[in-house]
Amino acid sequence: MTRSEHVVWHDVECGGYEADLELWVELARAAAGPVLDVGAGTGRVSLRLAAAGFDVTALDHDPELLAVLSERAAEAGVEVETVLADAAAFELPRRFALIAVPMQTLQLLDEREGFFASARRALLPGGLVAAAIADALEAFDESAALPLPDVGEEDGRRFLSQPVAVRELPSAARIERIRQIIEPDGGRTSVDDVIELRAVDADALAEQARRHGLRAEPPLEIPPTGEHVGSTVVMLRG
Repeated sequence: MTRSEHVVWHDVECGGYEADLELWVELARAAAGPVLDVGAGTGRVSLRLAAAGFDVTALDHDPELLAVLSERAAEAGVEVETVLADAAAFELPRRFALIAVPMQTLQLLDEREGFFASARRALLPGGLVAAAIADALEAFDESAALPLPDVGEEDGRRFLSQPVAVRELPSAARIERIRQIIEPDGGRTSVDDVIELRAVDADALAEQARRHGLRAEPPLEIPPTGEHVGSTVVMLRG
């Protein structure tokens, strides 16, 4: 199946990250109940958990990414329920033993009070919210030696996502990339892409969560890789 550029860019920039997968499997095993994957995208975490035999629901605000997740689940012979909803405000008919929030999803939200209120409603008694936040990003700009690009291919076209700067803002880190598509005939197109990760820390999240009836447990750590910074996984018990 030919994928849209939107899906390909998501997979190129997010789909190859694997350093956290075993942690989510371990947390799902300990939870021993249904899992909600928040910000599921095309299923990087959801499909791994479903393949391991867990009952998984995938939540995302992007219908195109969820459609691809469902197709991949069918191809893999696993079941993943999908829910089209905003992580900042959702209401679900069932409750979960584990709410997993991988890959700095919380840092993409303008505010997190709505997420914590929604998560508390969706959590089984004694359940766990586990949310990954990025460790400090080292700022750099175009004058520095740049990291290697993320690379993918679709229908003979090469997709290169090159980080060119991380800039410190008063309350966020601005990550700037250049996305290039190289056609089979050598033609090339290029566009800029920017995301901002809100500056948060485990203590601040724990205080926000406390106001919604979630209590903090000792956080876990995901070590850095050669391509990615490490993460702190904030652990919040219902």
